[in-house]
Amino acid sequence: MIFPKRFAAFLAATVISVPLSSASAQTPGGMSFDAYMRVVAAKARNEGVRESTIQQMLSDLTPNSRVIELDRAQPGTPTRSGFAPMAPYIATHVDTARISGAKRTLSSLPDGGRAVSQKYGVPIEIVIAIFGHETNYGSYTGDFDLARSLATLAWEGRRRDMFESELIALLKIADKGYPRAQLKGSWAGAFGYPQFMPSIYLRLAVDGDGDGRANIWSNRADALASIANYFRDAGWRTGQPWGVRATIPAGFNRASVGSTLASPVCGRVHERHSQWKTVREWRALGIQPRAPIGDDVLAALFEPDGPSAPGYLLTGNYRVITEYNCSNYYALSVGLLADEIAR
Repeated sequence: MIFPKRFAAFLAATVISVPLSSASAQTPGGMSFDAYMRVVAAKARNEGVRESTIQQMLSDLTPNSRVIELDRAQPGTPTRSGFAPMAPYIATHVDTARISGAKRTLSSLPDGGRAVSQKYGVPIEIVIAIFGHETNYGSYTGDFDLARSLATLAWEGRRRDMFESELIALLKIADKGYPRAQLKGSWAGAFGYPQFMPSIYLRLAVDGDGDGRANIWSNRADALASIANYFRDAGWRTGQPWGVRATIPAGFNRASVGSTLASPVCGRVHERHSQWKTVREWRALGIQPRAPIGDDVLAALFEPDGPSAPGYLLTGNYRVITEYNCSNYYALSVGLLADEIAR
């Protein structure tokens, strides 16, 4: 641990009382959980969080060993030995039940989602597809105490800066009047119908029904508007599809369109995509889109399961989906589900 003096300064400035039940729990660097919560309390206080909120959210916390187990069980950096087939994933994520649930959701919206699409420039089908993938249309949003989960992950230390920042963001959400009992979600800190992290909530959650609150926990209008706002902020281009199925001619020289660019974000995802070319250029090479798409749209070729399986021309909007979840499996299934909703 490289911040002992800074930690000592924070401890001296705090007044929060944390129970001694977790005093024996230590980070690898020797900081007890209780002491670390006093550090977080001081930082939150310096960022304007009220004392009553700090007490409500932090005063009785203890580490959650289950959260640490789940975090350490996450896979590390993948090897380059290959990728799991896409087709089985699509079959279970764009199935009859999920399509039916999406269409029920769409039909239940008072205006068919037109207001959301018009305001944010994002197709309601994409928004609902995200809603379906994240929480099965709101049926399960997670039941972990977010304060305890984020505090545990920050204290454990492997990604302290990120999780400490998210914990302080959660305290700011609580400071808006949301009780701790409502602040539940996944073990990693995502919550609500869209599964936003606290910092994303503070930046992009919006009031979708005009009641003055961005309630993404139980208010579907707020949740759908917030998802759409996220996509608009991430650069969704109105009027362009996420991608289209494409027919690739026999004998097509795939090596000639391979990309050597390394993406700084989601590199493992984008290394599987070709060079960017206009659709007009793809047509000239014999690649034929199987759905409407403008000739001037830039797209990358993606054949997730090889030449004998479906191929796609992906636009910049596909990359926007990967910003929500950095996975080709996720992004492609969201796009395909949105297409099914639109049928």
